[in-house]
Amino acid sequence: MTPNFQLPPYPYETLDEIRSLADRHDRGRVDLSIGTPCDPVPDVVIEALTDFESARTYPPSIGSQFFLEAVSGWLSRQLGVQLPLSSIGACIGSKELVAGLPHILRLRSPDRDIVLYPAISYPSYAMGALLAGCQAVAVPINKRGELDLSTIDEAVASRSLCVWLNSPSNPTGVVSDVSKAVDWGRSRGITVISDECYIEFVWSGKVRSILQDGTDGILAVHSLSKRSNLAGLRAGFYTGDAELVHYLREIRKHQGFMVPGPVQVAGTAAFNDQKHVEIQRERYQGRLAALVSILSVLGISASMPDGAFYLWVPADDGDEWALVHKLATQLGMVVAPGSFFGDQGIGYVRIAAVATDDQIDLLRERAGN
Repeated sequence: MTPNFQLPPYPYETLDEIRSLADRHDRGRVDLSIGTPCDPVPDVVIEALTDFESARTYPPSIGSQFFLEAVSGWLSRQLGVQLPLSSIGACIGSKELVAGLPHILRLRSPDRDIVLYPAISYPSYAMGALLAGCQAVAVPINKRGELDLSTIDEAVASRSLCVWLNSPSNPTGVVSDVSKAVDWGRSRGITVISDECYIEFVWSGKVRSILQDGTDGILAVHSLSKRSNLAGLRAGFYTGDAELVHYLREIRKHQGFMVPGPVQVAGTAAFNDQKHVEIQRERYQGRLAALVSILSVLGISASMPDGAFYLWVPADDGDEWALVHKLATQLGMVVAPGSFFGDQGIGYVRIAAVATDDQIDLLRERAGN
């Protein structure tokens, strides 16, 4: 008899003991374990949210005309990519798409049952494979922090439904040469999907989108959660291969996935405004530098990432949980152990620069910095 499906525990819920330990500090914990925005919602978005005319009727599942036009304009201005509106679709934040894509793709290619994903990565890539009844295969990360696709056996590749990229990376902050993965996937008929939600937070090198290598056989996923402090609004988009995007737009109509009308209005305002993103870039860059300095006072070596807003910090002797406890005990800081992001992440901790300036000052005070 086949056993009932069992979900693994949600990783962040295992940190309750650490949070209690950090709470013993005067003024409580500073929780940097989850990359949830802490800064104000942009004024342009707040103003747009006062217009609820769009709440009356069902919004287009594919995205309203004005939302798709705003996305298209942003793609052109920020990435230098011109795409027709028919090659763009709205999604309810990027996580629902990340977790749901393998199931949808499997319907299209039932003979393929493997999802490739980075061995150090956001857990939802592997979870999406699990929920689709697929096999999740972790691709090792090389010394540069990129996917080592040379390790994938061709027999595995022939059964692979897709390969996930994430650049800049959560949790490592590495900015990858996505072109190598695009060439590898195209030569094998494997869809290459790039999660680019941190693409506007690059501190070293140039912004690179998978879309800059053409759209055949690829898909890019974007979100407003990070760039615009709108994680609670749940708005994003996907774009890329025209045939694949058409398939996704049509099947998602049947699934009833719709970004609420007022959210699309607010998202339009966010994509049409770049000033608030530049302000947010400065905040994150400053906080990352401050956290590196604070850690150095404790004798913990950390360096600025190439992108995103996380520090990926090696633990002494590879004991990640000892470092998690140390930071909670000495600073009241809650961080995520690297094992949350895969077996290859063991021996590291991830620190999200999502503290307010007041909280950063509190950490400085506790560190004696």
